[in-house]
Amino acid sequence: MINQSMLHKLKKMQKEMMKAQQELEESIFVGSAGGVVTVEVKGTKEVVSVKIKPEAVDPEDVSLLEDMILAAINDAMRQVDEKTQEIMAPYTQGFPGMGGLF
Repeated sequence: MINQSMLHKLKKMQKEMMKAQQELEESIFVGSAGGVVTVEVKGTKEVVSVKIKPEAVDPEDVSLLEDMILAAINDAMRQVDEKTQEIMAPYTQGFPGMGGLF
């Protein structure tokens, strides 16, 4: 049975969790591939910019540029996942199955 004290703690935790989630969503993560391709991604995993330095563009090797773009995006997405786990861990510990939700 949930008492008033526990209910208050749950509401407080919910409020803190929502604030942490909002901060995460507003954060920008930067992925890079060799410094010539840079990708910025929001905490919501929305790609907001892709920057490519001229020296990365070789008309003879487009596949290399494609690989660098993918590497930069994957790097940024990995950072989002790591930060999400870090921020949400205090709220999902002790709740089996919740860790995979974020």
